[in-house]
Amino acid sequence: MKKNMSGVDKVVRILAAVVVLVLYFTSVISGTLAIILLILAGILVLTSVIGFCPLYLPFGLSTRKEG
Repeated sequence: MKKNMSGVDKVVRILAAVVVLVLYFTSVISGTLAIILLILAGILVLTSVIGFCPLYLPFGLSTRKEG
């Protein structure tokens, strides 16, 4: 897996995951929506940690600068 995410991309994903967690723990979201968003938040954190987004591959996208 070749890394295809920039630092900014990683930070934005982690911030989005934190927002979902805050919304969940303050009971703003609940039920099925909360479960779906928590799973999505977990995926965002995981892709940020490894620096690779599999959804970028089919489109040939990369936010990482080469060099």
